[in-house]
Amino acid sequence: MIPEFPHKAPKNYSYSFEKHNTRLIRIDLICHRQFDYNLGASTKTVWGFYSPKRREYYAPVNYKTVGSKVDIDNTRPWTAMQVKQTPLEAAFN
Repeated sequence: MIPEFPHKAPKNYSYSFEKHNTRLIRIDLICHRQFDYNLGASTKTVWGFYSPKRREYYAPVNYKTVGSKVDIDNTRPWTAMQVKQTPLEAAFN
């Protein structure tokens, strides 16, 4: 568990924290709804990565690849990937 992780998991979801390599923790978002295609097992997706030494968060490129450093205040409970908005979209947020 990461003590300073600010997000609360959405309804029917939880987070798991696993060692990705010697310097990073992978944060997964686990969905607890049942789906027919996987015999009712939970599904998971990578939320992002965390460096305990640097206390920095990183967006995922995919499940194994670490992307760019992100400001935790600009992330959402669903993902650390940054949303690229047009100026018009940003005006409505």
